[in-house]
Amino acid sequence: MAEANRWVVLKFGGTSVSRRTRWDTIGRLASKRMAEDGARVLVVVSALSGVTNELQAIADGEGIHARIAALVERHRAFCAELDLDPDAVLGPRLAALRALGEDPRAARRPLDWQAEVLAQGELLSSALGCAYLRAQGLDFGWCDARDWLDAASLPNASAWAQRLSVNCHLDGKGFAARFAAQPAPLLITQGFIARHFDGGTAILGRGGSDTSAAYFGALLKAQRVEIWTDVPGMFSANPREVPDARLLTRLHYAEAQEIATTGAKVLHPRSIAPCRDAGVPMAILDTERPDLPGTRIDAAAAAVPGVKAISRRNGIVLVSMESIGMWQQVGFLADVFERFKRHGLSIDLIGSSETNVTVSLDPSENLVTTNVLETLSADLAEICRVKVIAPCAAITLVGRGMRSLLHRLSNVWATFGRERVHLISQSSNDLNLTFVIDENEADGLLPHLHAELIRSRAMPVRDAGVFGPSWREIAHGAPRRAPAWWRGKREALLAQARSGTPRYVYDLATVRERARDLLDSPADRCFYAIKANAHPAILRTLAGEGFGLECVSLAEVERVFAALPDFDPQRVLFTPSFAPRREYEAAFARGVVVTVDNVEALQRWPEAFRGRAIWLRVDLGHGEGHHEKVKTGGSAAKFGLPMTRFDAFVEQARRLGVRIVGLHAHLGSGIEDPRHWRGVYAQLAGLADGIGTVESIDIGGGLPIPYAPEAPQFDLALWRQGLAEIKAAYPRYGLVIEPGRYLVAESGVLLLTATQTVEKDGVRRVGCDGGMNALMRPAMYEAYHGIFNLSRLDDADAAAFDVVGPICESSDVLGRDRPLPRATAEGDTILVADAGAYGMAMANTYNLRALPAEDVIE
Repeated sequence: MAEANRWVVLKFGGTSVSRRTRWDTIGRLASKRMAEDGARVLVVVSALSGVTNELQAIADGEGIHARIAALVERHRAFCAELDLDPDAVLGPRLAALRALGEDPRAARRPLDWQAEVLAQGELLSSALGCAYLRAQGLDFGWCDARDWLDAASLPNASAWAQRLSVNCHLDGKGFAARFAAQPAPLLITQGFIARHFDGGTAILGRGGSDTSAAYFGALLKAQRVEIWTDVPGMFSANPREVPDARLLTRLHYAEAQEIATTGAKVLHPRSIAPCRDAGVPMAILDTERPDLPGTRIDAAAAAVPGVKAISRRNGIVLVSMESIGMWQQVGFLADVFERFKRHGLSIDLIGSSETNVTVSLDPSENLVTTNVLETLSADLAEICRVKVIAPCAAITLVGRGMRSLLHRLSNVWATFGRERVHLISQSSNDLNLTFVIDENEADGLLPHLHAELIRSRAMPVRDAGVFGPSWREIAHGAPRRAPAWWRGKREALLAQARSGTPRYVYDLATVRERARDLLDSPADRCFYAIKANAHPAILRTLAGEGFGLECVSLAEVERVFAALPDFDPQRVLFTPSFAPRREYEAAFARGVVVTVDNVEALQRWPEAFRGRAIWLRVDLGHGEGHHEKVKTGGSAAKFGLPMTRFDAFVEQARRLGVRIVGLHAHLGSGIEDPRHWRGVYAQLAGLADGIGTVESIDIGGGLPIPYAPEAPQFDLALWRQGLAEIKAAYPRYGLVIEPGRYLVAESGVLLLTATQTVEKDGVRRVGCDGGMNALMRPAMYEAYHGIFNLSRLDDADAAAFDVVGPICESSDVLGRDRPLPRATAEGDTILVADAGAYGMAMANTYNLRALPAEDVIE
């Protein structure tokens, strides 16, 4: 039996009450909560989907009678769908709606009449829902929210806010006992409405049903308040914009408040404070997918530092106020803010200098439905110069300890450095950082910024206590990845480790598989960038698959011909950076294809290039990639001819009889957007048309692999599709690609031997006989590699370890907080995955440590 004074509050939004199947779900969930929690259940409902919009139009005086007739017909039809008698269930309610259309007040549209109009949606939906649930045999009672929630009169609120966007009293002494006196164990009531202090109807404002549920939960000291909606909970970004946004499974009230306030539509910002103050936990759950964990909000959520969410709010209005006289002028801000108060406007963000104060305004109906900005500007003009900047977008990062994360946000700062930022605001509670930019420049930013936050580890998505599955996984299922090749060859790898470590091992079958992935593309020629891994067996394998080989030094060219003495020189592409003249001369003598990326080489060494055919590498003005240090385009990068000198290069080439037969651009590494290369090809093709001698266009490499467990698989099909489309537009040019990492990264593992396990101030560390000397990427790029205890691969009793090497540098860390068997001990074989690219190629003998050994598996 449910206890009379124990409650669970369930709120259902418009989409959750607009279909018969959804009401069946509501009945099941209410019964389940009563049985499992031993509590009575209060169901709070919104109006049917779209009804409030129609009622708002009626309240605005738009087509009153026609809209009322349509609403009457819609509710009668839904009653019929529910096998209910419309006259018996909704007769008085529909009559009240019609009466409001005939009310003499309708011509003047006073606020009290508008409130009564807006209240009808919830009154109708709750009445028909209660009748349907009773018809299904559930003991539901109906109550009018206006008998229980009382609007509070706030001193600074406008008349509009006092009627149509109210707050409610929370000091209901004896409320729980009086409410519990209602006999039915299950109750249904309305969200959105309350009793005005004059006895009439008041409205809680848009999204007010969430707040109604929170008020009821707080006044009843409920076990929890559950917000049931059509999404699984709060996410780290808007899933409609960022499909890889992660479900936030557990948040503190303060974090949830910031996320709701700064743009998340799933929970109304005002709904959190009542539950927080009363200590009532909240949950956001999905009506269609009730088995998902949803988002739990309470005071006991662990204080996990890091960015939890990034959001975007459009329609932001900035008011910039400037006056030389404000410097040390007592009361200037008081005068300014008094005018905002006078017009009923709430200030959100604020930035100031000696002569300027700029504020953003909270979006509200008062702001968008009146000429308040015009009158505000006129008032402010009496004391300062006023400039209104709109429309703007506010991009906000929310999380604990934002100040301590600034060093991890370099790529975020760099992104905003390319936009016109009007205002930057860092909250005093250290929970958010906001950038305000022009609204039209915010399109497409969120997916990029979200990926950067994950990549930099500013967003700790691997913390399972906070982050759940991505929206993409929820909507389409978790991506299926083939098991890593090394799992099936564990015993062979352990045997190789006994021959000595550090040791790289490469699986040539994986190299062939990746090569065939790319050969099945619109590219006419594929070059493997051998700087990723120049092992002779890999060179021979890729050459055998039809790849050319791209080199960046004369030594790499010599490595190619040492491994493949009969290799066609025209299948070798030499793309150096600041190489000496002798390397260019030697490359020409070898007969390989030579790339040049600056005009000075032609000017200073004319005889080296006279009459030659060359490729030209250009800088398209921007770089891309997973880290600042791998971006190879833009003014900060040393690579490529800047576009400002393109014409000078072409002219100098003509003077020397140099034929430019290839155009090349490579903007970075680990680029996740499959559309990137399509844009590069289009830009280069436009340049090639102006030269007249170009035969091939090289769009570079940079294709990523999913190093981290949360990283998405690169969409190779979309990449191919984009290349096919643009190649069809420029069929006269041969398409060239030159990947490195994609071909070999997953083929290689680094085997190490554990030397010590140490605990220091609560941090467990496992030391290995190789570190940044064997694998530089984590130290240099903060790169992630999977790390596993190969000796104890099936041991599920795990603990978090930092994995470190023997090098005398603080940066000698291969991975932090990695789950490894608690029993990890000296002598265990540690495997570092996806180490086939830029592993041995960057290994060094620092501290006079020996270079790793290398093996291949056929």
